[in-house]
Amino acid sequence: MKYQKITLLVLSILLFIPLSAQLEIHYNPGIQPTERIQYFKPLENDLFVGDCIPFAYNGTFYLYWLIDKGHHSALNGLGGHQWVLSASKDMVHWKHYPVVIGIDEEWEKSICTGSVIYANNSFYAFYATRVLQNGIKQEQLSYATGKDPSGFIKQKPNPFFSAPPGYDPSQFRDPKIISGKDGYHLFISSYLSNTPIKGYGGCLAHLFSPDLINWSLKDPVLTGQKGTPECSDYFYWNGWYYLIYSCGGTYYVMSKNPFGSWEYPKFQPLKETFARVTKTAEFGNGRRIAVAWIPWREENKDDGRAKFGGNMVFRELVQGNDGSLGIKFLPEMWPKNAKEVDFSIIVDTATAFPDSDRVRIEASGGIGSAHLNKIPLNCRITMEIELLGNCEEYGLYLRSNDKADGGYRLNFSPDAQTVQLGNLSIESVDGLRNTNTLEIIMKGDIIDVCVNNRRCIVNRCPEQKGNQLWLYAKQGNILFKHIQVYEL
Repeated sequence: MKYQKITLLVLSILLFIPLSAQLEIHYNPGIQPTERIQYFKPLENDLFVGDCIPFAYNGTFYLYWLIDKGHHSALNGLGGHQWVLSASKDMVHWKHYPVVIGIDEEWEKSICTGSVIYANNSFYAFYATRVLQNGIKQEQLSYATGKDPSGFIKQKPNPFFSAPPGYDPSQFRDPKIISGKDGYHLFISSYLSNTPIKGYGGCLAHLFSPDLINWSLKDPVLTGQKGTPECSDYFYWNGWYYLIYSCGGTYYVMSKNPFGSWEYPKFQPLKETFARVTKTAEFGNGRRIAVAWIPWREENKDDGRAKFGGNMVFRELVQGNDGSLGIKFLPEMWPKNAKEVDFSIIVDTATAFPDSDRVRIEASGGIGSAHLNKIPLNCRITMEIELLGNCEEYGLYLRSNDKADGGYRLNFSPDAQTVQLGNLSIESVDGLRNTNTLEIIMKGDIIDVCVNNRRCIVNRCPEQKGNQLWLYAKQGNILFKHIQVYEL
């Protein structure tokens, strides 16, 4: 018994030692929540989740993520990021690991985003190392290997590849490893120095290797971006090849051929302002799970500037008959026995007609409303919204007070095909003139919305904490039905 106590004490001390001589990060995987980690961040107040790197192998979903301290300000603004791991077999129960690829050398200023592959009876992790050479920032490619996905050993030469002539050496990161019939491919976030139109040099550089050791340069797989296309992802799914990249928002293109030519889709479901650099991995029987991170807000204000690092957010991809993608909430992330909240619908206009779980609002010449009281701060709300004719706009006010004062407006505009949540919005949302299913999660300072199991929008909303839910319609006739509220 005495030996066991000493062992636990030593382990506890080891968990809290600095991860490197030049950067102190005290992360304890043993104290983190282990069930349904939607919106997870480390319990340590000064630590945050950065770019997420999902990888699936042998029935386990391995989620590598950049641990962040100071919102990218560490090591003179170069990031100081390192890879940490969380893993699950069912997306419900999770195990957290210490740092799996860390900063070990003085010249390493950040272990940047990358990707993992299983080959040659080993796991290979490719990443970029951000360095300073003669006071100038550069990004160079590195890799590590391991017999287990929770432990890697850096390989030499380290780094093994730097930006070739014609590519900006300060923009050469986020390698995505791909196994092909002819060998292995790496897509690299980069920027071309010479382009036909100035300012459109963003590209995904393309490296090829027959053996994961020797690499040669090929033509870029994507060009013409206004910024560096970050954190690319690539996969084959039901007859289509998909290339995902982030450039002022997450985009995707699709093709019937492995490397294009690429088709631009009719809408971009991954382009959520506050779901940054979405990457994916397969899971289960034909499913594909996406993970991104929700930025912090400066000074914890609703209108505060977005800052690097925050909470992770999970989505599930859906695929249309034409190959187009959509996203929806991950059902495993919500408890099955959540307590349903009793409520009554209060009519605010003479043209609102309430029932136990529905209300019809007629507002042909103005605006009509109804509201619910005593809505928990943390809850899940579901409903259907049916348009009974044309309508200028309709929606909800979340966490508001009397007369919908304060709170956050969730607005649907059929004409503009937009959904707005607070000060953020998404575009090209089809079907807003039809009956729409709506799911809302309010947890802490995060509000997350899913429309028709096809589009999502999330926002960080720290200031308003009212307990009223308002429903409204303007210049139209709307039926809000099957309203349910569950306390989280």
